[in-house]
Amino acid sequence: MSIELTCIVDVSKSTSFQMQHTFLFYKDDNLLHNTTSEQNRTRYKISPARFADSGIYKCIVEANMKTKSSNDLEVQVKGLCQPKLTALKSEVTEGEFVTLRCEVPEEMPPFIFLFKKMSSNQHPQEKKKQELKENFASVEFPVEERDRILRFQCVAQVHSIFGSEMSEPSKMTIVTVVEPFSHPKLTSKSPWNVTEGDRIDIVCTTILARRYEIEILIQKDKRILNSTRGQNSVTYSAVATMEHNGNYTCKVELGRVSKTTSMNIVVAELFAKPILTPSLTDLDENERLSLWCHINGSPKANFSIVKRPPENGILLKTSSNFTIQAQVDDTGSYVCRAEIKGIIKESNPVQITVYAPVSEPVLSVANSSMEMVLGETLLLRCQSMFGTPPINYTLFRGNRLIDTITVFNNTYAEFRDRQTKLNSLREYRCEASNRHSHAIKSSYKMNITVIAPVTNISFGSLPHGEVEDGGDINFLCVVGEGSLPINFTIFKQNEQTPLFYESKMETRILWQKKSLSKQDAGKYFCEASNRALVTKRSNLLTVKVVLASWQKGFIALFVLAVIAIAASGFWWCWRKKEKGKHPSMEMSGSTAVTNSTSEKLPSGPNHFTEVYPGSGYIEDCENTVKPTDENKAPVKKGTDTVYSEIRKANNVFIWDCPSHIHSLHFYSTSPLRISKYFTNLT
Repeated sequence: MSIELTCIVDVSKSTSFQMQHTFLFYKDDNLLHNTTSEQNRTRYKISPARFADSGIYKCIVEANMKTKSSNDLEVQVKGLCQPKLTALKSEVTEGEFVTLRCEVPEEMPPFIFLFKKMSSNQHPQEKKKQELKENFASVEFPVEERDRILRFQCVAQVHSIFGSEMSEPSKMTIVTVVEPFSHPKLTSKSPWNVTEGDRIDIVCTTILARRYEIEILIQKDKRILNSTRGQNSVTYSAVATMEHNGNYTCKVELGRVSKTTSMNIVVAELFAKPILTPSLTDLDENERLSLWCHINGSPKANFSIVKRPPENGILLKTSSNFTIQAQVDDTGSYVCRAEIKGIIKESNPVQITVYAPVSEPVLSVANSSMEMVLGETLLLRCQSMFGTPPINYTLFRGNRLIDTITVFNNTYAEFRDRQTKLNSLREYRCEASNRHSHAIKSSYKMNITVIAPVTNISFGSLPHGEVEDGGDINFLCVVGEGSLPINFTIFKQNEQTPLFYESKMETRILWQKKSLSKQDAGKYFCEASNRALVTKRSNLLTVKVVLASWQKGFIALFVLAVIAIAASGFWWCWRKKEKGKHPSMEMSGSTAVTNSTSEKLPSGPNHFTEVYPGSGYIEDCENTVKPTDENKAPVKKGTDTVYSEIRKANNVFIWDCPSHIHSLHFYSTSPLRISKYFTNLT
């Protein structure tokens, strides 16, 4: 089947002349063919047509520098051609691989190839392979055991925008399988009824197709009894015992190929397993031990008694009975051996344990301390230095049983006891015993002191909170519970050195701190501890140091004095201002000064002037008192002191004194007496 494409062009022209036409054929916009002709038509043939030729076709004509395109033409080709299948080898050996190649000529990828393997003794096997770039694919099939004649086929499948197509199956390809070796044969040269003591010979054979490096072996269960390589047979021989009962397998292997054959062998018992009977299995040291060995049915046999360890055993006596005075070293496993016609059988082992009595146990504390903290766990150890294990250790607190521990080696038993209630003393003892018939041994009693840690600490003071400067304060630190003695320490916050420390047989401490000052203000706390090594800290106590009562009174008086002086000065200034407003008015209304005008003040280098606000007198620097004038004070001549001039200007009084004046003294003649006010002058 083929595809023929015809492209026709219709050209209009004015005169009759020959014109060259260029025809271009396209498939899916890809140029397939081009030709030039003077004819107005041309053909393009695709033969044979394949599924890959499906697509969108068109033609383009170029003539006289003009171009014209046809409409698109969709072409679909149905079906695929039959694929071709080939095998790399027509004859293979078991364990090898068959390599196949499937090809679809003249078709374009992508393809999906489906390969099928068919065998007379197996279900068909299939494999798929996708090929995107080539029109062929290759796969391998393994050749399994019992494969003889193999048949193979392949099918090709393709997908496109026009749909999918699947080819018809390829022609059948046949591959012959050759066995490298035959199925093994397993035979026994022993009598049909095998009895213990008879010899058994098991032989496995196979036939090789050619010289192969095969491995052949005989195994029972999963245990290999004998094997060989490069040979076609193997043999296993032994004297039959009851252990030889069971299934035997012969296996021949070459690479991936493995072939097996099995057979079952039954061995009749010649005599029963002997039985060992002891007088006792657990007995005291120096006690009598007897062992007897016998066989059910009482056949005549050679007996021997063996002790283990070691693994091979120590022969004690070639007899059916054995008697000794048991010692600790006689502890072990005993067996009886019986032999008839070269067949040796052992009895089941009997464990004999000889017990030495336990010695007096020793009770000790794991950390060697005879004290413990309430709420913690006490670790006690109990051990007997002598005695055959297992040893049972029992711990008692008073008469109460705490726990029992069995130890299976020569070590100690470790007990744990948690103290939840406060008792000043706890009495412990332990007992040790084993299977010896003697009495139980008990340890000496051990007394453990239980220490209660310090709890519920509180801290206070008297007086509380505030203390007068120079006063004393009493600190009180109290704990709610704790074993005595208790260590009390008082600190001031942010200071490393304690202010006070004392260890007391009481739950409280009182400490007095004397003569507090401003530097002693701050926060204080108390710490308490005991032998439990747990330190508890109290809350912070704030202490303030305030002024004493006499200091407060002094300050109050000083403040009142300052207020009074300020008031007096204000009053004096006001009076002066009033006098400045009435200069003609005499100052006659004031009372007499306290000191007489005729009194002289001490003369010397320090002079001062006394001003009496209510008197109208000014005492000069030379202690001379004169009446005040409206404008001027008397002045001495020569070396006499020059009196200061008192002037009034703009209602402001100004007085001058010599430079040696050191102070001014103001006195009030009013009924309210105010102490002197000193002003130092430089």
